[in-house]
Amino acid sequence: MANVDIEMSAPLTIEAMDGKTRLILAGEQLFAQNGINGASMREIATKAGQGNHAAVQYHFGSREGLVRAIFDYRMEQMEAERGAMLQRARTTGSLKDARTILEIILLPQLHLHDADGNHSYASFLSQYLLQSRSPEFGDFSGSEPPHLTEALQLMRERVDYLPPYVAQRRLISVSLMFLNILMRHHGTDEAGFGESFPNALEDTMEQIVGSMCMPLRLASPRCCG
Repeated sequence: MANVDIEMSAPLTIEAMDGKTRLILAGEQLFAQNGINGASMREIATKAGQGNHAAVQYHFGSREGLVRAIFDYRMEQMEAERGAMLQRARTTGSLKDARTILEIILLPQLHLHDADGNHSYASFLSQYLLQSRSPEFGDFSGSEPPHLTEALQLMRERVDYLPPYVAQRRLISVSLMFLNILMRHHGTDEAGFGESFPNALEDTMEQIVGSMCMPLRLASPRCCG
């Protein structure tokens, strides 16, 4: 696995954030807990400590605007790490290696946590991906940070033998695999699973590479009669 520290840094306290950021993270937490359509704008404003219950509409315009802001906020946080990982891959000549590319896409999410130290972004993103119906490869939120965009393009070139809608379906599936292991192991000691998180992550990444890159094998339709 790439040299990526899986230890989480201490989360910022709510008090250290500006009002708009508090709304973004409150929205992320409540969407993660209750579903993207399951939390009201009033609840989000209250959790963010905003006395004005219309604060979400004021800053983001709508629920969809807040969802986009959550993606933009988190994508920006991951950009520097993805850029460093891309540079290492260039130096080592591994930009065509599927495992390396998938690590660039997925592993920076290890470092995202909310003010309580939980992986609410992982749960939020899982719910978003389960609702996704776009056949376009890499189309998640409309956010297009350059380093992630480059990594996704490298992945698409790596699996250019797959139709775009198959590549997108697989990308969503492997993303959910990664997010599941992140959420499932959070806050649970090794005895609870019989394996350490690094070992579980390593095995999951191997599964992800196989699932993403295997040739397309469609069963022949059965004849009737």
